[in-house]
Amino acid sequence: MRVKQISIFLENKKGRLWKALSTLAEAGINLRALSLADTSEFGILRLIVPEPEHAAAVLEDKGFIVKIKDVVAVEMDDRPGGLASILEVLKDYDINLDYIYAFVHEKKDKAILFMSTEDLDALEGALGDAGVRMVPPEEVYSL
Repeated sequence: MRVKQISIFLENKKGRLWKALSTLAEAGINLRALSLADTSEFGILRLIVPEPEHAAAVLEDKGFIVKIKDVVAVEMDDRPGGLASILEVLKDYDINLDYIYAFVHEKKDKAILFMSTEDLDALEGALGDAGVRMVPPEEVYSL
């Protein structure tokens, strides 16, 4: 039950983030979640959008380098310690994450956490064993 994430490689230059996001806006593509990591040379913009393949094609047509990758989405309590409780499961199963990001939505007491690791099967297994609710892609894309 994985969600497709698009990663866009951006030169760390003025206006590149705007160009990527305005390209999506012009195509009528709404963002569900995003994360931006940067270095002095480049940035990686990670996005969750309702139609990842379409969004990737739109961006590639404008010259952006785009990759689609599976990530795991889980629902967590939106309260102090909510994230820590998820991370405790991963610690107990000796799972190392590559990156995470989260967003809140209309469920006032819940947030959605996106996670990436080398072994998504192990991640899903550990979370499932712990009773953590994984959020299906259709639900994420329709938020």
